[in-house]
Amino acid sequence: MTEQTVKLTTPGGDFKYPLLPGSVGPDVIDIRNLYGQTGEFTYDPGFTSTAACQSAITYIDGDQGILLHRGYPIDQLAEQSSFMEVAFLLLHGDLPKKKELDEFTYTISRHTMVHEQLATFYRGFRRDAHPMAIMCGVVGALSSFYHDSTDITDPNQRLIASHRLIAKMPTLAAMAYKYSIGQPFLFPQNDLSYTGNFLKMTFGVPAEPYVVNPVIENALDKIFILHADHEQNASTSTVRLAGSSGANPFACIAAGIACLWGPAHGGANEAALNMLREIGDVKNIPAYIARAKDKDDPFRLMGFGHRVYKNFDPRAKVMKATADAVLKELGKTDPVLDVAKELEHIALNDAYFIDKKLYPNVDFYSGVILNAIGFPTEMFTALFALARTVGWVAQWNEMISDPEQKIGRPRQLYVGATQRDYTPVGKR
Repeated sequence: MTEQTVKLTTPGGDFKYPLLPGSVGPDVIDIRNLYGQTGEFTYDPGFTSTAACQSAITYIDGDQGILLHRGYPIDQLAEQSSFMEVAFLLLHGDLPKKKELDEFTYTISRHTMVHEQLATFYRGFRRDAHPMAIMCGVVGALSSFYHDSTDITDPNQRLIASHRLIAKMPTLAAMAYKYSIGQPFLFPQNDLSYTGNFLKMTFGVPAEPYVVNPVIENALDKIFILHADHEQNASTSTVRLAGSSGANPFACIAAGIACLWGPAHGGANEAALNMLREIGDVKNIPAYIARAKDKDDPFRLMGFGHRVYKNFDPRAKVMKATADAVLKELGKTDPVLDVAKELEHIALNDAYFIDKKLYPNVDFYSGVILNAIGFPTEMFTALFALARTVGWVAQWNEMISDPEQKIGRPRQLYVGATQRDYTPVGKR
């Protein structure tokens, strides 16, 4: 097959660059030799037109509303699979056979406990500290406890570190919640599922047995699946960038957590729920819709549209049905969900929303579900981090194994002062 090239005309002449095809999606112009040949860089704020790596993990087609994990559609995985299956899939490339899944689940369940000394870290935080602030600290601190899995050149140590991060994240998140409300930490219970164990550690108390509600367990497992990975987003790129320097895996995931904390990224479901609460009642929706359409009004509808998806967010379809199932099981009539449903109806039928492709996204419903289950809004992003850890470690492992990977070093368009001579302070 003849190699395709793209010609670039510059003041220094014409140059050709290879056009690299992916298995699906846009082709990529290979400009690795651009600076060496032309002395020039490309300018791409946010790297929205730049492929920084090759990856075989997740594919998104925003125009068609498609999200694939290792080729499997996200709706099929959410409806038919489990979070442990998806975790194995992301890490290893294929869905596990029964024996492989049993062994993987066993391994993860046996890594859920954390070093007892780690519990003392929590006492150094204020009780009202944001869970994400705590998670940044304690996840980064894991590297000081598990020295036997920080050699990134050893594939076995990388796998052990991956298992530990996936397994311990629910324990750490549950501990952050318990600390905030002044309740004792609960140990993991190995006979429970990954998600059931997290629910027990979060909402159980030592004084009485905790029975996992299968409807709630299933709903939260779906939320974890839907948030497991999302290609080269800001936090995943942060994990890869940190990892490119050779940093240990615990530090890399802590960096990802810090990035995820931003309201434009992981904090979006919290923002969406706060907006629904602000609207308060279906009768108030027209006024807020009018404000959203007013260019001079700073109010924005949260939970609508997506930077990547230009069609309906495929994860939102699953979340909508899950929200209905959870509220029915709990017997709750939630005015927040009533507002959400009416806003969704408007977004799917109003010309303003249709023209701007402002469809409800996954954050629109996940906040409603988590609120109904009993999680405070400040825990939403911590739950996101819990689920996304699987994708982060898969992406990190892929990056470490990539022979073409180099330390990240973005370039810049310098627009500051040119060279100036120093003037002593008394003469300025």
